[in-house]
Amino acid sequence: MKESKRRVVVIAVVFAAGLVIGAVWHWARLFPVSAIGAFKLRVVTLLRDEDASYLTAGRWRKNPDFVEIDEEHKRAIQRLRSVGYVSGSQRAPDASGVTMHDESRAWEGLNLVVSGHAPEAYMMDMAGEVVHRWTCDVYKAWPDFDVEEHFGSPGTNMHTFWHRAHLMPNGDLLAIFDGIGIVKLDKQSNVLWQNRNGAHHDLYVAENGDIYLLTRRTAINPKHNPVEPILEEFITVLDPGGSELRDFSVFDALRNSPFRSILGRLAAKGDIFHTNTIELVESAPGHHESPFRAGSVLISVRQLSLVCAVDMDTEIVYWAESDRWQLQHQPTLLKNGNMLIFDNFRTSDTSAVVEFDPTLSREEWS
Repeated sequence: MKESKRRVVVIAVVFAAGLVIGAVWHWARLFPVSAIGAFKLRVVTLLRDEDASYLTAGRWRKNPDFVEIDEEHKRAIQRLRSVGYVSGSQRAPDASGVTMHDESRAWEGLNLVVSGHAPEAYMMDMAGEVVHRWTCDVYKAWPDFDVEEHFGSPGTNMHTFWHRAHLMPNGDLLAIFDGIGIVKLDKQSNVLWQNRNGAHHDLYVAENGDIYLLTRRTAINPKHNPVEPILEEFITVLDPGGSELRDFSVFDALRNSPFRSILGRLAAKGDIFHTNTIELVESAPGHHESPFRAGSVLISVRQLSLVCAVDMDTEIVYWAESDRWQLQHQPTLLKNGNMLIFDNFRTSDTSAVVEFDPTLSREEWS
Protein backbone atom coordinates (compact mmCIF):
# COMPACT_ATOMS: atom_id res chain seq x y z
CA MET A 1 0.00 0.00 0.00
CA LYS A 2 2.78 2.39 0.90
CA GLU A 3 4.58 1.52 -2.35
CA SER A 4 1.42 2.29 -4.32
CA LYS A 5 1.05 5.69 -2.64
CA ARG A 6 4.70 6.43 -3.28
CA ARG A 7 4.22 5.70 -7.00
CA VAL A 8 1.17 8.00 -7.14
CA VAL A 9 3.15 10.82 -5.50
CA VAL A 10 6.10 10.31 -7.87
CA ILE A 11 3.81 10.33 -10.90
CA ALA A 12 2.07 13.50 -9.66
CA VAL A 13 5.39 15.28 -9.06
CA VAL A 14 6.74 14.26 -12.48
CA PHE A 15 3.50 15.39 -14.16
CA ALA A 16 3.56 18.77 -12.37
CA ALA A 17 7.25 19.26 -13.20
CA GLY A 18 6.48 18.44 -16.81
CA LEU A 19 3.76 21.08 -16.90
CA VAL A 20 6.06 23.72 -15.41
CA ILE A 21 8.95 22.84 -17.73
CA GLY A 22 6.62 22.79 -20.73
CA ALA A 23 5.20 26.20 -19.84
CA VAL A 24 8.69 27.68 -19.45
CA TRP A 25 9.79 26.07 -22.71
CA HIS A 26 6.79 27.52 -24.54
CA TRP A 27 7.16 30.96 -22.95
CA ALA A 28 10.86 31.17 -23.84
CA ARG A 29 10.36 29.55 -27.26
CA LEU A 30 13.15 27.06 -26.56
CA PHE A 31 13.82 23.93 -28.60
CA PRO A 32 11.77 21.95 -29.56
CA VAL A 33 8.96 24.57 -29.54
CA SER A 34 10.40 26.39 -32.55
CA ALA A 35 10.85 23.11 -34.41
CA ILE A 36 7.26 22.07 -33.64
CA GLY A 37 6.01 25.46 -34.80
CA ALA A 38 7.92 25.16 -38.05
CA PHE A 39 6.54 21.62 -38.55
CA LYS A 40 2.99 22.83 -37.86
CA LEU A 41 3.46 25.67 -40.33
CA ARG A 42 4.74 23.23 -42.95
CA VAL A 43 1.70 20.95 -42.48
CA VAL A 44 -0.71 23.92 -42.69
CA THR A 45 0.99 25.11 -45.86
CA LEU A 46 0.86 21.64 -47.41
CA LEU A 47 -2.83 21.24 -46.61
CA ARG A 48 -3.66 24.62 -48.14
CA ASP A 49 -1.43 24.31 -51.20
CA GLU A 50 -2.76 22.32 -54.17
CA ASP A 51 0.72 21.95 -55.62
CA ALA A 52 3.28 21.60 -52.83
CA SER A 53 5.73 19.53 -54.86
CA TYR A 54 8.27 22.35 -54.71
CA LEU A 55 8.72 21.56 -51.02
CA THR A 56 10.17 18.14 -51.78
CA ALA A 57 11.76 18.44 -55.22
CA GLY A 58 15.53 18.76 -55.11
CA ARG A 59 17.18 20.03 -51.93
CA TRP A 60 14.84 22.97 -51.33
CA ARG A 61 13.06 23.57 -48.05
CA LYS A 62 10.40 26.04 -46.98
CA ASN A 63 11.54 29.03 -44.94
CA PRO A 64 9.56 28.71 -41.65
CA ASP A 65 9.27 32.50 -41.39
CA PHE A 66 7.63 32.85 -44.79
CA VAL A 67 3.98 32.11 -45.54
CA GLU A 68 2.35 31.97 -48.95
CA ILE A 69 -0.50 34.52 -49.28
CA ASP A 70 -3.54 33.09 -51.09
CA GLU A 71 -6.34 35.14 -52.66
CA GLU A 72 -8.53 34.97 -49.55
CA HIS A 73 -5.76 36.40 -47.40
CA LYS A 74 -4.90 39.02 -50.02
CA ARG A 75 -8.48 40.29 -49.66
CA ALA A 76 -8.14 40.23 -45.88
CA ILE A 77 -4.93 42.25 -46.18
CA GLN A 78 -6.68 44.84 -48.33
CA ARG A 79 -9.43 45.14 -45.73
CA LEU A 80 -6.81 45.67 -43.04
CA ARG A 81 -5.19 48.43 -45.08
CA SER A 82 -8.52 50.24 -45.17
CA VAL A 83 -8.82 50.26 -41.38
CA GLY A 84 -8.99 53.91 -40.42
CA TYR A 85 -11.24 56.75 -39.41
CA VAL A 86 -14.55 57.96 -40.79
CA SER A 87 -14.59 61.58 -41.91
CA GLY A 88 -17.40 62.51 -39.50
CA SER A 89 -20.74 61.31 -38.18
CA GLN A 90 -22.67 64.55 -37.76
CA ARG A 91 -23.17 67.57 -39.97
CA ALA A 92 -20.83 70.42 -39.01
CA PRO A 93 -22.54 73.51 -37.54
CA ASP A 94 -23.03 76.55 -39.75
CA ALA A 95 -20.77 78.64 -37.49
CA SER A 96 -17.24 79.12 -38.84
CA GLY A 97 -14.05 80.80 -37.77
CA VAL A 98 -13.14 81.28 -34.11
CA THR A 99 -16.37 81.12 -32.12
CA MET A 100 -14.76 81.55 -28.69
CA HIS A 101 -11.46 83.22 -27.83
CA ASP A 102 -10.54 83.72 -24.18
CA GLU A 103 -7.30 85.67 -24.55
CA SER A 104 -6.47 85.24 -20.85
CA ARG A 105 -6.31 81.44 -21.27
CA ALA A 106 -4.81 81.08 -24.78
CA TRP A 107 -1.27 81.56 -26.01
CA GLU A 108 -0.84 84.06 -28.83
CA GLY A 109 0.69 82.71 -32.02
CA LEU A 110 -0.04 80.69 -35.15
CA ASN A 111 -1.70 77.28 -35.32
CA LEU A 112 -1.02 74.45 -37.78
CA VAL A 113 -4.22 72.53 -38.49
CA VAL A 114 -4.93 69.27 -40.34
CA SER A 115 -8.23 67.39 -40.47
CA GLY A 116 -9.94 64.55 -42.28
CA HIS A 117 -11.64 66.70 -44.90
CA ALA A 118 -8.74 66.93 -47.39
CA PRO A 119 -4.99 66.35 -47.96
CA GLU A 120 -3.98 69.81 -46.81
CA ALA A 121 -2.80 71.83 -43.82
CA TYR A 122 -3.57 75.40 -42.78
CA MET A 123 -1.59 77.94 -40.81
CA MET A 124 -4.14 80.06 -38.95
CA ASP A 125 -3.87 83.05 -36.67
CA MET A 126 -5.80 83.35 -33.41
CA ALA A 127 -8.77 84.90 -35.22
CA GLY A 128 -9.05 81.89 -37.51
CA GLU A 129 -7.71 83.66 -40.58
CA VAL A 130 -5.68 81.43 -42.92
CA VAL A 131 -2.13 82.73 -43.21
CA HIS A 132 -0.80 79.93 -45.42
CA ARG A 133 -1.95 76.64 -46.95
CA TRP A 134 -0.11 73.51 -48.09
CA THR A 135 -1.80 70.84 -50.20
CA CYS A 136 -0.85 67.63 -52.00
CA ASP A 137 -3.15 64.74 -52.90
CA VAL A 138 -2.01 61.12 -52.95
CA TYR A 139 -1.70 61.07 -56.77
CA LYS A 140 0.62 64.06 -56.78
CA ALA A 141 2.85 62.25 -54.29
CA TRP A 142 2.56 58.85 -56.01
CA PRO A 143 1.24 59.18 -59.60
CA ASP A 144 0.95 55.39 -59.96
CA PHE A 145 -1.04 54.90 -56.73
CA ASP A 146 -3.97 52.50 -57.24
CA VAL A 147 -6.73 52.87 -54.64
CA GLU A 148 -8.48 49.65 -55.62
CA GLU A 149 -5.26 47.62 -55.55
CA HIS A 150 -4.18 49.06 -52.17
CA PHE A 151 -7.51 49.12 -50.32
CA GLY A 152 -9.48 46.48 -52.24
CA SER A 153 -12.34 48.72 -53.38
CA PRO A 154 -12.63 51.61 -55.87
CA GLY A 155 -13.46 55.07 -54.63
CA THR A 156 -12.04 54.53 -51.14
CA ASN A 157 -10.64 57.85 -49.94
CA MET A 158 -10.57 57.51 -46.15
CA HIS A 159 -6.76 57.44 -46.16
CA THR A 160 -6.13 60.05 -48.82
CA PHE A 161 -6.21 62.95 -46.35
CA TRP A 162 -3.30 63.83 -44.07
CA HIS A 163 -3.26 62.24 -40.64
CA ARG A 164 -0.37 64.30 -39.26
CA ALA A 165 1.79 67.17 -40.48
CA HIS A 166 5.03 68.69 -39.17
CA LEU A 167 6.21 72.18 -40.07
CA MET A 168 9.94 72.76 -40.63
CA PRO A 169 11.56 76.13 -39.73
CA ASN A 170 11.99 77.11 -43.41
CA GLY A 171 8.33 76.47 -44.32
CA ASP A 172 8.79 72.94 -45.65
CA LEU A 173 6.15 70.49 -44.44
CA LEU A 174 6.13 66.74 -43.70
CA ALA A 175 2.74 65.06 -44.13
CA ILE A 176 1.54 61.51 -43.46
CA PHE A 177 -0.97 59.73 -45.66
CA ASP A 178 -2.17 57.22 -43.09
CA GLY A 179 -1.06 53.68 -43.92
CA ILE A 180 0.43 54.78 -47.26
CA GLY A 181 3.53 56.87 -46.65
CA ILE A 182 5.10 60.24 -45.97
CA VAL A 183 5.76 63.21 -48.26
CA LYS A 184 7.85 66.35 -47.86
CA LEU A 185 6.68 69.59 -49.51
CA ASP A 186 8.23 73.01 -49.84
CA LYS A 187 6.25 76.09 -48.83
CA GLN A 188 4.72 76.27 -52.32
CA SER A 189 3.50 72.64 -51.94
CA ASN A 190 5.99 71.23 -54.44
CA VAL A 191 6.96 67.62 -53.68
CA LEU A 192 10.58 67.46 -52.46
CA TRP A 193 10.52 63.71 -51.78
CA GLN A 194 8.16 60.93 -50.82
CA ASN A 195 8.49 57.50 -49.23
CA ARG A 196 5.71 54.93 -49.56
CA ASN A 197 6.58 53.00 -46.42
CA GLY A 198 3.22 52.56 -44.68
CA ALA A 199 3.74 55.53 -42.35
CA HIS A 200 0.80 56.23 -40.07
CA HIS A 201 -0.38 58.32 -37.11
CA ASP A 202 2.75 60.13 -35.95
CA LEU A 203 6.31 61.31 -36.60
CA TYR A 204 9.08 63.02 -34.69
CA VAL A 205 11.86 65.14 -36.20
CA ALA A 206 15.11 65.00 -34.23
CA GLU A 207 17.50 67.91 -33.81
CA ASN A 208 19.82 66.40 -36.46
CA GLY A 209 16.94 66.21 -38.95
CA ASP A 210 16.35 62.45 -38.77
CA ILE A 211 12.67 61.51 -38.93
CA TYR A 212 11.26 58.90 -36.54
CA LEU A 213 8.11 57.23 -37.84
CA LEU A 214 5.54 54.60 -37.04
CA THR A 215 5.06 52.38 -40.09
CA ARG A 216 3.03 49.24 -40.68
CA ARG A 217 2.91 46.37 -43.12
CA THR A 218 0.22 43.76 -43.55
CA ALA A 219 1.62 40.25 -43.42
CA ILE A 220 1.42 36.87 -41.76
CA ASN A 221 3.83 36.67 -38.83
CA PRO A 222 4.32 32.99 -37.85
CA LYS A 223 5.58 34.07 -34.42
CA HIS A 224 2.08 35.34 -33.66
CA ASN A 225 -0.35 33.57 -35.99
CA PRO A 226 0.79 31.20 -38.75
CA VAL A 227 -2.38 31.50 -40.84
CA GLU A 228 -4.04 34.92 -40.32
CA PRO A 229 -2.69 38.33 -41.41
CA ILE A 230 -1.97 41.16 -38.98
CA LEU A 231 -1.03 44.81 -39.24
CA GLU A 232 2.53 44.55 -37.97
CA GLU A 233 4.02 47.75 -36.58
CA PHE A 234 7.56 49.05 -37.11
CA ILE A 235 9.73 51.87 -35.82
CA THR A 236 11.36 53.43 -38.87
CA VAL A 237 14.01 56.15 -39.07
CA LEU A 238 14.58 58.24 -42.21
CA ASP A 239 17.39 60.67 -42.93
CA PRO A 240 16.48 64.30 -43.76
CA GLY A 241 16.33 63.35 -47.44
CA GLY A 242 13.69 60.68 -46.88
CA SER A 243 15.93 57.60 -47.24
CA GLU A 244 15.48 54.80 -44.73
CA LEU A 245 18.23 54.45 -42.12
CA ARG A 246 16.73 51.64 -40.04
CA ASP A 247 13.54 49.73 -39.41
CA PHE A 248 12.56 47.15 -36.79
CA SER A 249 9.45 45.42 -35.49
CA VAL A 250 7.51 46.57 -32.42
CA PHE A 251 6.39 42.94 -31.99
CA ASP A 252 10.02 41.79 -31.74
CA ALA A 253 10.93 44.71 -29.44
CA LEU A 254 8.30 43.47 -26.99
CA ARG A 255 8.88 39.75 -27.59
CA ASN A 256 12.58 40.08 -26.72
CA SER A 257 11.92 42.19 -23.62
CA PRO A 258 11.09 41.49 -19.97
CA PHE A 259 7.51 42.57 -20.83
CA ARG A 260 6.87 39.87 -23.41
CA SER A 261 3.98 38.40 -21.39
CA ILE A 262 1.77 41.32 -22.48
CA LEU A 263 1.79 39.87 -26.01
CA GLY A 264 -0.56 37.22 -24.66
CA ARG A 265 -3.27 39.90 -24.67
CA LEU A 266 -2.98 40.56 -28.40
CA ALA A 267 -5.88 39.77 -30.68
CA ALA A 268 -5.31 36.80 -32.98
CA LYS A 269 -5.46 38.84 -36.18
CA GLY A 270 -6.08 42.26 -37.65
CA ASP A 271 -5.04 45.61 -36.18
CA ILE A 272 -3.44 44.06 -33.09
CA PHE A 273 -1.30 47.03 -31.96
CA HIS A 274 -2.69 50.32 -33.35
CA THR A 275 0.43 52.20 -32.26
CA ASN A 276 -0.43 55.90 -32.35
CA THR A 277 2.45 57.99 -30.95
CA ILE A 278 6.25 58.10 -31.22
CA GLU A 279 8.58 60.54 -29.46
CA LEU A 280 12.36 60.58 -29.29
CA VAL A 281 13.96 61.10 -25.87
CA GLU A 282 16.58 63.59 -27.08
CA SER A 283 18.21 64.02 -23.68
CA ALA A 284 17.77 62.46 -20.26
CA PRO A 285 14.86 64.15 -18.39
CA GLY A 286 15.69 66.52 -15.54
CA HIS A 287 14.77 64.11 -12.77
CA HIS A 288 17.94 62.21 -11.85
CA GLU A 289 15.99 59.01 -11.17
CA SER A 290 14.04 59.09 -14.42
CA PRO A 291 13.86 55.65 -16.09
CA PHE A 292 14.15 57.11 -19.59
CA ARG A 293 17.38 56.91 -21.57
CA ALA A 294 18.53 59.57 -24.01
CA GLY A 295 18.30 58.33 -27.59
CA SER A 296 15.43 55.92 -26.90
CA VAL A 297 11.86 56.35 -28.17
CA LEU A 298 8.57 56.51 -26.31
CA ILE A 299 5.64 54.83 -28.10
CA SER A 300 1.94 54.37 -27.36
CA VAL A 301 0.29 51.03 -28.20
CA ARG A 302 -3.42 51.72 -28.12
CA GLN A 303 -4.82 48.18 -28.30
CA LEU A 304 -2.79 47.08 -25.25
CA SER A 305 -3.35 50.33 -23.28
CA LEU A 306 0.46 50.33 -23.17
CA VAL A 307 3.06 53.09 -23.14
CA CYS A 308 6.63 51.87 -23.42
CA ALA A 309 10.19 53.02 -24.08
CA VAL A 310 12.36 51.28 -26.66
CA ASP A 311 16.17 51.28 -26.63
CA MET A 312 17.23 52.14 -30.20
CA ASP A 313 20.57 50.35 -29.83
CA THR A 314 19.23 47.01 -28.62
CA GLU A 315 15.77 47.40 -30.24
CA ILE A 316 14.21 46.12 -27.01
CA VAL A 317 11.52 47.61 -24.73
CA TYR A 318 13.16 48.49 -21.40
CA TRP A 319 10.31 50.36 -19.63
CA ALA A 320 6.56 49.90 -19.84
CA GLU A 321 3.33 50.87 -18.08
CA SER A 322 -0.15 49.59 -18.97
CA ASP A 323 -3.71 49.65 -17.67
CA ARG A 324 -3.25 52.97 -15.86
CA TRP A 325 -5.09 54.44 -18.86
CA GLN A 326 -7.26 53.00 -21.61
CA LEU A 327 -6.85 53.38 -25.38
CA GLN A 328 -4.46 56.27 -24.71
CA HIS A 329 -2.96 58.82 -27.11
CA GLN A 330 -0.06 61.24 -27.23
CA PRO A 331 2.22 60.51 -24.25
CA THR A 332 4.88 63.21 -24.13
CA LEU A 333 7.75 63.82 -21.70
CA LEU A 334 7.83 67.05 -19.70
CA LYS A 335 10.91 68.92 -18.55
CA ASN A 336 10.36 67.77 -14.97
CA GLY A 337 10.67 64.12 -16.08
CA ASN A 338 6.96 63.39 -15.82
CA MET A 339 4.77 62.28 -18.69
CA LEU A 340 1.62 64.00 -19.99
CA ILE A 341 -0.87 61.60 -21.55
CA PHE A 342 -4.41 61.62 -22.97
CA ASP A 343 -6.44 58.84 -21.33
CA ASN A 344 -9.03 58.26 -24.02
CA PHE A 345 -11.35 56.06 -21.96
CA ARG A 346 -11.12 57.14 -18.32
CA THR A 347 -14.72 56.03 -17.79
CA SER A 348 -17.36 54.76 -20.18
CA ASP A 349 -18.24 58.31 -21.20
CA THR A 350 -15.27 60.51 -20.25
CA SER A 351 -11.66 61.08 -21.24
CA ALA A 352 -8.91 62.71 -19.18
CA VAL A 353 -5.56 64.47 -19.45
CA VAL A 354 -3.12 62.97 -16.96
CA GLU A 355 0.32 63.91 -15.65
CA PHE A 356 2.09 60.72 -14.63
CA ASP A 357 5.32 60.37 -12.63
CA PRO A 358 7.19 57.38 -14.16
CA THR A 359 9.80 57.38 -11.38
CA LEU A 360 7.30 56.86 -8.58
CA SER A 361 4.74 55.20 -10.89
CA ARG A 362 1.89 57.42 -9.76
CA GLU A 363 -0.56 59.94 -11.16
CA GLU A 364 0.18 63.55 -10.18
CA TRP A 365 -3.08 65.08 -11.42
CA SER A 366 -5.80 64.62 -14.03
